[in-house]
Amino acid sequence: MAFTRKNLPKGARVALIAGRGDYPILCAKNIVAAEHDIVVIAVDDDVNSEWLDDFPAQNIVKFSVGQISKLLGALKSFDAKFAIMAGQVKPKKLFRGLLPDLKALRMLMALKERNAESIFGAIAKEIADIGVELLDARSFMEKYLATEGSMTPQKSAINKKSLQLGINIAREIARLNIGQSLVVHKGTIVAVEDFAGTDDLISRVGKFNLKDAIFVKAAKYKQDFRFDVPIFGMQTLKNLHNAKVKYAALEAQNVIILDKNNVLDYATKLGVDIIGFE
Repeated sequence: MAFTRKNLPKGARVALIAGRGDYPILCAKNIVAAEHDIVVIAVDDDVNSEWLDDFPAQNIVKFSVGQISKLLGALKSFDAKFAIMAGQVKPKKLFRGLLPDLKALRMLMALKERNAESIFGAIAKEIADIGVELLDARSFMEKYLATEGSMTPQKSAINKKSLQLGINIAREIARLNIGQSLVVHKGTIVAVEDFAGTDDLISRVGKFNLKDAIFVKAAKYKQDFRFDVPIFGMQTLKNLHNAKVKYAALEAQNVIILDKNNVLDYATKLGVDIIGFE
Protein backbone atom coordinates (compact mmCIF):
# COMPACT_ATOMS: atom_id res chain seq x y z
CA MET A 1 0.00 0.00 0.00
CA ALA A 2 1.23 3.48 -0.89
CA PHE A 3 1.24 4.85 2.66
CA THR A 4 3.49 2.17 4.12
CA ARG A 5 7.26 2.01 4.02
CA LYS A 6 7.58 3.85 0.73
CA ASN A 7 10.94 5.38 1.66
CA LEU A 8 12.23 2.52 3.79
CA PRO A 9 15.25 0.68 2.35
CA LYS A 10 15.65 -3.02 2.98
CA GLY A 11 17.34 -3.78 6.29
CA ALA A 12 16.98 -0.23 7.61
CA ARG A 13 17.11 0.39 11.35
CA VAL A 14 13.67 1.29 12.72
CA ALA A 15 13.16 2.77 16.18
CA LEU A 16 9.86 1.62 17.66
CA ILE A 17 8.52 4.26 20.07
CA ALA A 18 6.31 1.97 22.14
CA GLY A 19 3.37 2.69 24.41
CA ARG A 20 0.90 0.36 26.06
CA GLY A 21 -1.24 -2.44 24.66
CA ASP A 22 -0.72 -5.14 22.04
CA TYR A 23 -0.17 -2.74 19.16
CA PRO A 24 3.58 -2.22 19.72
CA ILE A 25 4.06 -5.97 20.26
CA LEU A 26 2.47 -6.82 16.91
CA CYS A 27 4.28 -3.98 15.20
CA ALA A 28 7.63 -5.17 16.57
CA LYS A 29 7.03 -8.72 15.32
CA ASN A 30 6.19 -7.42 11.86
CA ILE A 31 9.26 -5.16 11.74
CA VAL A 32 11.44 -8.18 12.58
CA ALA A 33 9.57 -10.33 10.03
CA ALA A 34 10.29 -7.69 7.39
CA GLU A 35 14.00 -8.18 8.19
CA HIS A 36 14.61 -4.70 9.51
CA ASP A 37 16.94 -3.88 12.38
CA ILE A 38 14.78 -2.84 15.35
CA VAL A 39 15.50 -0.79 18.46
CA VAL A 40 12.86 0.07 21.06
CA ILE A 41 12.29 3.36 22.87
CA ALA A 42 9.59 2.56 25.42
CA VAL A 43 7.32 4.77 27.53
CA ASP A 44 8.49 3.49 30.89
CA ASP A 45 5.32 2.75 32.86
CA ASP A 46 2.97 2.28 29.90
CA VAL A 47 4.71 -0.45 27.93
CA ASN A 48 4.24 -4.13 28.75
CA SER A 49 7.79 -5.01 29.77
CA GLU A 50 7.57 -8.78 29.18
CA TRP A 51 7.89 -8.65 25.39
CA LEU A 52 10.96 -6.43 25.69
CA ASP A 53 12.86 -9.47 27.00
CA ASP A 54 13.05 -10.68 23.39
CA PHE A 55 15.43 -7.83 22.54
CA PRO A 56 19.03 -7.21 23.66
CA ALA A 57 19.23 -4.76 26.55
CA GLN A 58 21.46 -2.45 24.51
CA ASN A 59 18.64 -2.08 21.96
CA ILE A 60 16.16 -0.72 24.52
CA VAL A 61 15.79 2.70 26.12
CA LYS A 62 12.96 3.71 28.46
CA PHE A 63 11.75 7.26 28.90
CA SER A 64 8.90 9.21 30.45
CA VAL A 65 6.43 11.12 28.29
CA GLY A 66 7.92 14.48 29.28
CA GLN A 67 11.53 13.49 28.59
CA ILE A 68 11.71 14.69 25.00
CA SER A 69 15.47 15.25 25.17
CA LYS A 70 15.97 11.63 26.24
CA LEU A 71 13.77 10.42 23.38
CA LEU A 72 15.72 12.46 20.83
CA GLY A 73 19.03 11.43 22.40
CA ALA A 74 18.08 7.76 22.10
CA LEU A 75 17.21 8.17 18.42
CA LYS A 76 20.60 9.78 17.84
CA SER A 77 22.55 7.19 19.84
CA PHE A 78 20.82 4.35 17.98
CA ASP A 79 21.60 6.13 14.69
CA ALA A 80 18.02 5.39 13.61
CA LYS A 81 16.90 7.20 10.46
CA PHE A 82 13.34 5.89 10.74
CA ALA A 83 10.94 5.67 13.67
CA ILE A 84 7.36 4.55 14.23
CA MET A 85 4.96 5.31 17.09
CA ALA A 86 2.83 2.39 18.27
CA GLY A 87 0.69 1.98 21.36
CA GLN A 88 -1.22 4.25 23.66
CA VAL A 89 -0.08 6.67 26.32
CA LYS A 90 -2.43 7.17 29.25
CA PRO A 91 -4.36 10.36 28.36
CA LYS A 92 -4.07 11.80 31.86
CA LYS A 93 -0.30 11.93 31.42
CA LEU A 94 -0.70 14.76 28.94
CA PHE A 95 -2.04 16.92 31.78
CA ARG A 96 -1.00 15.42 35.12
CA GLY A 97 2.35 14.09 36.22
CA LEU A 98 3.98 15.01 32.90
CA LEU A 99 7.18 16.41 34.52
CA PRO A 100 8.50 17.90 31.26
CA ASP A 101 12.19 18.51 30.68
CA LEU A 102 13.30 21.92 29.37
CA LYS A 103 12.80 20.97 25.71
CA ALA A 104 9.31 19.61 26.42
CA LEU A 105 8.46 22.69 28.48
CA ARG A 106 9.44 25.02 25.65
CA MET A 107 7.50 22.88 23.21
CA LEU A 108 4.35 22.92 25.36
CA MET A 109 4.53 26.66 25.96
CA ALA A 110 4.56 27.24 22.19
CA LEU A 111 1.32 25.27 21.65
CA LYS A 112 -1.93 27.18 21.23
CA GLU A 113 -3.94 24.04 22.06
CA ARG A 114 -2.96 21.07 24.22
CA ASN A 115 -4.48 17.83 22.97
CA ALA A 116 -3.10 14.52 21.72
CA GLU A 117 -2.80 15.76 18.14
CA SER A 118 -1.01 19.02 18.95
CA ILE A 119 1.36 17.45 21.49
CA PHE A 120 2.32 14.45 19.39
CA GLY A 121 2.50 16.68 16.32
CA ALA A 122 5.05 18.85 18.12
CA ILE A 123 7.02 15.75 19.14
CA ALA A 124 6.95 14.58 15.52
CA LYS A 125 8.45 17.90 14.46
CA GLU A 126 11.24 17.55 17.01
CA ILE A 127 11.97 14.07 15.63
CA ALA A 128 12.02 15.35 12.05
CA ASP A 129 14.35 18.18 13.04
CA ILE A 130 17.09 15.69 13.98
CA GLY A 131 16.82 13.95 10.61
CA VAL A 132 14.61 11.00 11.59
CA GLU A 133 11.62 10.12 9.41
CA LEU A 134 8.55 9.24 11.46
CA LEU A 135 6.70 6.54 9.52
CA ASP A 136 2.98 6.18 9.00
CA ALA A 137 1.82 4.22 12.06
CA ARG A 138 -0.02 1.78 9.81
CA SER A 139 3.32 0.65 8.40
CA PHE A 140 3.95 -3.07 9.02
CA MET A 141 0.27 -3.41 10.02
CA GLU A 142 -1.36 -3.81 6.59
CA LYS A 143 -2.93 -7.19 7.32
CA TYR A 144 -4.65 -5.78 10.40
CA LEU A 145 -6.45 -2.90 8.68
CA ALA A 146 -10.24 -2.84 8.45
CA THR A 147 -11.50 -3.58 4.94
CA GLU A 148 -14.63 -2.35 3.17
CA GLY A 149 -17.79 -4.43 3.52
CA SER A 150 -18.76 -7.19 5.94
CA MET A 151 -15.80 -8.66 7.80
CA THR A 152 -18.01 -11.09 9.73
CA PRO A 153 -21.03 -13.11 8.55
CA GLN A 154 -23.90 -10.66 8.99
CA LYS A 155 -26.71 -11.85 11.23
CA SER A 156 -29.14 -9.12 10.15
CA ALA A 157 -29.28 -5.98 7.99
CA ILE A 158 -27.81 -2.83 9.48
CA ASN A 159 -29.85 0.39 9.48
CA LYS A 160 -28.12 2.24 6.64
CA LYS A 161 -29.51 5.68 7.52
CA SER A 162 -28.32 5.37 11.11
CA LEU A 163 -24.96 4.09 9.91
CA GLN A 164 -24.45 7.04 7.56
CA LEU A 165 -25.42 9.48 10.31
CA GLY A 166 -22.93 7.80 12.63
CA ILE A 167 -20.17 7.98 10.01
CA ASN A 168 -20.81 11.68 9.35
CA ILE A 169 -20.82 12.64 13.02
CA ALA A 170 -17.87 10.38 13.90
CA ARG A 171 -15.76 12.13 11.30
CA GLU A 172 -16.89 15.50 12.61
CA ILE A 173 -16.05 14.80 16.26
CA ALA A 174 -12.69 13.46 15.10
CA ARG A 175 -12.09 16.66 13.14
CA LEU A 176 -12.87 18.67 16.27
CA ASN A 177 -10.41 16.54 18.33
CA ILE A 178 -13.20 15.33 20.63
CA GLY A 179 -12.83 11.60 19.94
CA GLN A 180 -12.85 8.97 17.21
CA SER A 181 -15.87 6.87 18.17
CA LEU A 182 -19.58 7.10 18.91
CA VAL A 183 -22.70 4.99 19.18
CA VAL A 184 -25.81 5.70 17.11
CA HIS A 185 -29.25 4.12 17.54
CA LYS A 186 -32.22 4.58 15.22
CA GLY A 187 -31.09 7.98 13.97
CA THR A 188 -29.97 9.29 17.36
CA ILE A 189 -26.38 9.83 18.49
CA VAL A 190 -26.49 8.15 21.88
CA ALA A 191 -22.95 8.90 23.09
CA VAL A 192 -19.61 10.12 21.76
CA GLU A 193 -16.07 9.36 22.82
CA ASP A 194 -14.31 12.09 24.76
CA PHE A 195 -11.15 12.41 26.84
CA ALA A 196 -12.22 9.45 29.00
CA GLY A 197 -11.81 7.08 26.03
CA THR A 198 -13.61 4.28 24.24
CA ASP A 199 -14.18 2.03 27.26
CA ASP A 200 -16.01 4.84 29.05
CA LEU A 201 -18.14 5.52 25.95
CA ILE A 202 -19.26 1.90 25.72
CA SER A 203 -19.89 1.70 29.47
CA ARG A 204 -22.25 4.67 29.26
CA VAL A 205 -24.10 3.15 26.30
CA GLY A 206 -24.54 -0.14 28.15
CA LYS A 207 -26.77 1.56 30.69
CA PHE A 208 -29.40 2.27 28.00
CA ASN A 209 -29.93 -1.42 27.10
CA LEU A 210 -30.47 -0.58 23.43
CA LYS A 211 -31.28 -2.91 20.56
CA ASP A 212 -29.51 -2.63 17.17
CA ALA A 213 -27.10 0.11 18.29
CA ILE A 214 -24.10 0.80 16.02
CA PHE A 215 -20.59 1.58 17.23
CA VAL A 216 -18.69 3.74 14.68
CA LYS A 217 -14.96 4.50 14.66
CA ALA A 218 -13.36 6.80 12.09
CA ALA A 219 -10.20 8.77 11.43
CA LYS A 220 -10.39 12.52 11.14
CA TYR A 221 -10.27 14.34 7.82
CA LYS A 222 -6.58 14.78 6.93
CA GLN A 223 -5.59 12.55 9.86
CA ASP A 224 -1.87 12.57 10.59
CA PHE A 225 -1.30 8.84 10.50
CA ARG A 226 2.10 9.08 12.12
CA PHE A 227 0.30 8.98 15.48
CA ASP A 228 -3.12 8.56 17.12
CA VAL A 229 -4.30 5.95 14.59
CA PRO A 230 -7.76 4.52 15.44
CA ILE A 231 -7.52 1.05 17.01
CA PHE A 232 -10.10 -1.71 17.54
CA GLY A 233 -9.21 -4.76 19.61
CA MET A 234 -10.49 -7.71 21.60
CA GLN A 235 -11.27 -5.69 24.73
CA THR A 236 -13.41 -3.22 22.78
CA LEU A 237 -15.25 -6.14 21.16
CA LYS A 238 -15.99 -7.71 24.55
CA ASN A 239 -17.15 -4.37 25.92
CA LEU A 240 -19.53 -3.92 22.98
CA HIS A 241 -20.99 -7.37 23.53
CA ASN A 242 -21.47 -6.69 27.25
CA ALA A 243 -23.19 -3.41 26.38
CA LYS A 244 -25.46 -5.26 23.89
CA VAL A 245 -24.16 -3.21 20.96
CA LYS A 246 -24.84 -5.33 17.90
CA TYR A 247 -22.78 -3.65 15.18
CA ALA A 248 -19.29 -2.19 14.84
CA ALA A 249 -18.51 -0.03 11.79
CA LEU A 250 -14.85 0.75 11.21
CA GLU A 251 -13.31 3.02 8.59
CA ALA A 252 -11.60 0.83 5.99
CA GLN A 253 -7.81 1.21 5.63
CA ASN A 254 -7.75 3.70 8.52
CA VAL A 255 -8.64 1.58 11.59
CA ILE A 256 -6.25 -1.12 12.81
CA ILE A 257 -7.93 -4.28 14.14
CA LEU A 258 -5.43 -5.78 16.55
CA ASP A 259 -5.19 -9.59 16.39
CA LYS A 260 -7.62 -9.27 13.48
CA ASN A 261 -8.37 -12.93 12.72
CA ASN A 262 -9.12 -13.81 16.34
CA VAL A 263 -11.19 -10.65 16.83
CA LEU A 264 -13.34 -11.40 13.77
CA ASP A 265 -13.75 -15.06 14.77
CA TYR A 266 -14.80 -14.12 18.29
CA ALA A 267 -17.13 -11.39 17.00
CA THR A 268 -18.87 -14.05 14.91
CA LYS A 269 -19.32 -16.23 18.00
CA LEU A 270 -20.65 -13.29 20.01
CA GLY A 271 -23.04 -12.19 17.26
CA VAL A 272 -21.41 -8.79 16.79
CA ASP A 273 -21.34 -7.77 13.12
CA ILE A 274 -18.18 -5.93 12.08
CA ILE A 275 -18.24 -3.99 8.83
CA GLY A 276 -15.85 -1.60 7.09
CA PHE A 277 -16.88 1.62 5.38
CA GLU A 278 -15.11 3.99 3.00
